[in-house]
Formats: sequence, structure tokens, C-alpha cells
Amino acid sequence: MMQPAAYLDKLNPQQRQAVEHGVKGPGAIDAGPLLVIAGAGSGKTNTLAHRVAHLIVNGADPRRILLLTFSRRAAAEMTRRVARIASHVLGPNASVLTEGLSWAGTFHGIGARLLRDYAPQIGLDASFTIHDREDSADLMNLVRHELGFSRTEKRFPAKGTLVSIYSRAVNAEQKLEEVIGRFFPWVAGWNDELKALFAAYVAAKQAQGVLDYDDLLLYWAQMMAEPSLAADISARFDHVLIDEYQDTNKLQASILLGLKPDGRGLTVVGDDAQSIYSFRAASIRNILDFPGHFSPRADTIMLEQNYRSTQPILAAANAVIDFASERYAKNLWSERASTERPLLVNVRDEIEQANYVATRVLEHREEGIALKSQAVLFRAAHHSGPLEVELTRRNIPFVKFGGLKFLDSAHVKDVLGVLRFAENPRDRVAGFRVLKLLNGLGPATAGRVLDTVGSSEALLPALEAFAPPRAAAQDWPGFLELMRDLKSKPTGGPAGWPGELDRVRQWYEPVLERLHEDAQSRQSDLVQLAQIAATYPSRARFLTELTLDPPDATSDHAGPPHLDEDYLILSTIHSAKGQEWKKVFVLNAVDGCIPIDLGVGTRDEIEEERRLLYVAMTRARDSLHLMLPQRFFTHGQAARGDRHVYAARTRFIPPRILGHFAATAWPPAEAAAPAPRPAETARIDIGARMRAMWSQ
Repeated sequence: MMQPAAYLDKLNPQQRQAVEHGVKGPGAIDAGPLLVIAGAGSGKTNTLAHRVAHLIVNGADPRRILLLTFSRRAAAEMTRRVARIASHVLGPNASVLTEGLSWAGTFHGIGARLLRDYAPQIGLDASFTIHDREDSADLMNLVRHELGFSRTEKRFPAKGTLVSIYSRAVNAEQKLEEVIGRFFPWVAGWNDELKALFAAYVAAKQAQGVLDYDDLLLYWAQMMAEPSLAADISARFDHVLIDEYQDTNKLQASILLGLKPDGRGLTVVGDDAQSIYSFRAASIRNILDFPGHFSPRADTIMLEQNYRSTQPILAAANAVIDFASERYAKNLWSERASTERPLLVNVRDEIEQANYVATRVLEHREEGIALKSQAVLFRAAHHSGPLEVELTRRNIPFVKFGGLKFLDSAHVKDVLGVLRFAENPRDRVAGFRVLKLLNGLGPATAGRVLDTVGSSEALLPALEAFAPPRAAAQDWPGFLELMRDLKSKPTGGPAGWPGELDRVRQWYEPVLERLHEDAQSRQSDLVQLAQIAATYPSRARFLTELTLDPPDATSDHAGPPHLDEDYLILSTIHSAKGQEWKKVFVLNAVDGCIPIDLGVGTRDEIEEERRLLYVAMTRARDSLHLMLPQRFFTHGQAARGDRHVYAARTRFIPPRILGHFAATAWPPAEAAAPAPRPAETARIDIGARMRAMWSQ
């Protein structure tokens, strides 16, 4: 057995201060409210686990400790760590005590347990069942039909949108009008109908004895608003500790303040600089305003020593976040010295960006750095499209986190399916997928159409001779015209390749709006597809290299990929939070992408975009590459047509902090192809061609 406090010796002074806060010795614990601001890579989880173990070692009853995390896996890992730490002092008795740490879990999991315990007192049947998100959407849709809102003259919001509106209003504790006005403006005008629908939805849940995920927090918060229930629940816990406090919403904050209104025994850990989940109704105000909820104010301890990144990476990240309008001032530092500053890589466009990343990834692999130790991060899932194609071409295995894999998403498959059907009408998989896109045309009818198509020459006659069912009569002429255009020339249509892809996108746009609630974001994927198509000389070549096998399941979500034992990580920045890699590439570090165009409406949105860049940068251990494409290809804009838009470096890296970065350009000047000598260049009389054009 070690000396009583020796197990804390490996902690740095700030970590130890947080662990020992309010603990005077065995049986002498008097802890006021504590806020631990844990910078990226500062050992947050280790510190929190040591604090729980230290409380138990000094006499706290583990059965009266409430530990709240954001995943069951995190709670289980925390419990294991607590047992290991406590065993240094308690020996074999540690496992017995820490097994009593039964109130470690997620907000929703703990809420469900408490609701069952108090069900008779709050009018619930203790045998209630819980609906997941999909179940909730189905019930919402059923109520929607019963109220007649599915037969309105104007399109009524779809079930997924309805659940999202309801959930945000509940978790953000905002009025419906405020939620619609800020986050769902396209459904404005339906306020009265939505109120009636949500009231009926609540009544249906209660009649059926079910709760949804939001109810688990809402009912818990309602209990904490009742003095007698709040006092009884609060008395069950001497210590309440919360991880990732910056990711809590207003409903969760109200629960915690109801549990410990005076802050005694309350510890929250988080980092305001990593608050990036406002789209889930998380509020950065919870962590910024936490100390002021108590009198005297809560103690605040900063964890600033970083154990992940090199000092140059941290210096650059600190410089970026220093411009935040409101934050806890901290300065991350590391003992890991390096001369390698983060690299700003100027490239011509997204194609060269993909080329650079793939080349560097392979170089690092040859140097002994596994693909799994490298990651490519991006603000939005569709930003990785050109890179995915380049990685596939070079046979570099990868797995993508955050959003669907680009070429596996339903809308991309739909557009590719139209091109494949025009290219080869005998492809029944493509034909079946395309025909089912037509409103009112079911599987049986689609099968009959395909039975009549025997060859590419027979496609148009077969389609022209087909009499569509009445339900599909409105969409059929437009589809027939599309197929005529795609088959009218060997090159694939009057506009030639890749112009025919624009033709498909024009036809598909209303289909996309009808089938998908997030049509706007999916449009961005199709723009990426058009850019990729422009790099291929023909439709056949494009389809040969990009054609995908049909999905194994009816779901659009790609299953676990069959990969080599090593593979590159692609991830949205949101999905990368909490992770780290030796080498990190951040795509599109330019205005319009970081910050994203849709994230610059308010100051709060801009500040969250800044924090997203900070999170991306602090994922890197040894080297960081921020990619700066100089131009993007915009496709099919009504006013100005296809054109290149030039991009500027993200506003979050202004000139005054460029000293924290190094800069380079790709491809290197020596790699560029030399210009042909005048004597070797064929002479072309362009002027004669121009004159002849007008003489015809």
C-alpha cells in the first residue's frame, strides 16, 4: 500500500488542486461549488477520475455520488479508472467500494432511473417504455395524419423536422415562436398548427405510456421544480460531478442547479473553448455563467498544461482563440518542444488539396507513421468529397466519421443511378432506383418498365410506349425528356460531358426537396460530384471509376467498411472532439468553409465557428496542416452560371498572428511542368478561326 496521498503525486499542481478541493482529510469533506476549466489535452478525464477516487478514499459513500457523463462508455471507463486509482490506497477493498458507484451514467440514463423511482408520485406508470428518435418520429407522423395536417394545401413539415423543432424547444427551454424564427424559418406560418400537433403528441405519449428522450430530461427538471421532490432527490447525493459541462443545454443546467442550489458538493468540468454543439441546443452560457449562480461564487481552477501537442501547435491555437469575445482566459502550454510550426498550405483548388493530402499521408506512412495515426478534418461532411475520390484512386483505405460516406449517400447514388441507367439500360439496379424516384410509380410498375427494356437502343422506344399510372402521369413527361437528352448524342446530350450532369441535377432538384428534409446540405454534395465529374473525359470513364455496388441493407447508412488493418481517418470536426492524432490535416481553412457560410448570421454563431477551428487544431500531436484552396467551383447558379469563386484565408487567422505559422504552396515550383519552348509550340492562327466563325 502507498502512503495516503502518494497516488496523487503524478498529478500536476493544478490537477491536484482540483482533486483535493474541499477535502481536508478522512471524514472531513466540505466542498463548495467548483468549476474546472480543462483545456484541450490537459488530462481532464484523469483529473475527474482522481477526484472521485479521492472522495471515496476520504470517506465519501460511493452510493451517494452522482457522476454524469455524455456516454455510457465514458461512465464505464470513468468507473474503472476510479477503481484503479483507489486501489493504491484501499487495496482489495477498492473494488467493493467502487462497485457502489452505481449512479454513474448519462443524463438520460440517470433520468430514466429516477423517473421509475418516483413514477407513482408524478403520475407515471413505472413500466413506461422509451421511444428512440425514430419511434418518436413515427408517432409524430401518426398524430400528424390524425389531425389532417398531412393533407394541407401547402406542404406541412415532415416528421423528422417536427421532432427536431419539438426537441429544441424542450431542451433549450425556448418558446416555439423563438425556435422557429431562429432555427426553422422555412416552417414559419405553421405556429398554431404545430402547437396543436405537439399537444396531441404529448397526449398520445401519455395515453400509450411512453416517454421520448426529451421527456427523460423534461420530467426530471419538472421534479426538481417541486420543492418536496427536489429536496428528496437532492438528499440522495452528497456529491454531484459533471463531465463536459460546456455541452449541456439549459434543461440540464436547471436540473443540476435544482440538485445542488447552494453548490455544496457540486463539481463541473469542461472547456468553454470547445463548446461546439449549439445545433443540439447546448449553451455555452452554462459554463460561462456557472460561478455566478452561487454566493460566494464558485471556485475556478484552470488546467493549462497540455500533454498532447507540441508547443508551436499550442501557441498557434492560443492565438486563434485569444480573439474570442468572451471566454475564460487560459494559455495552454506543453513541455513538448518542436521547431515545426503549423503549416498553411496554399493550393490552387480542391483537386490539388486532395492531391497534397494523399501525397503527404503516403510519405508519412513510409516514415513509419501508421495511417490510423493521421486524420483529415473538415467543417462539413461534403467537404471531403474530392479527397475521398483521390484516396480511392490511390488505394488508400479510409474510414469516415460524421455524415455518410460521400459516395454511399442516397442522393449521390440517385444521380449516379440516372447516369448509369442512360449509359446501360440493362442495369436493372440503376433503373429500379431511378424509376422509384418518380412520384406515384411503385416497385411493381418499375419492374414492368424494366422488363420491356432489352437494350440501350430500345430504351427510348420502350419508355415512350409506356403508359404511366395516373399517380405518376405528372412526373413522367419530364423524366422522358431527361432520358431523351441523355441519349440524344454519343457524348451524352446536347451539352456534352460533363454538362449532362447539370441536366440530371436540374431534374433531380424537386425530387431531392420531396425526399429529404435536409435538401440544402445535400445539394452541396451534388456540387462536389459535378466538380469531380469535370475531371473525367467522358461519362463512361466517370461511371467506370465511381460506380458503387448496391447497398447491402435498406438503410442509406454505410456499414462498417471492409478495410485493411490500417486506414486513414476522415472526420468532421464535431466528430473529432476528444480525439487526437500525430498528423492532422484541416481541409478548406478559408472563409465560406471555416466559418461556414451558414454559420455567420450572428456573433454567437461566428464565435462557435472560431471554437471549431480551435478544436480542430488541438487534435494534432506532432504536425498540423491547414489547407487553403484558392478557388472553388460553383455550379449552375442561375444568375452567373458555372464559375470559379476565389477564397480568402479564414478570418480566424488574421495577419497579426501569421508569425505562429509557416507557409508553403502546392505543387512545389520545381514539380510544375516546364513551359514549352516557343520553337516546339505549334502555331495556331486564332484570329483566322474567329473570323471564320462569323462567315459561316
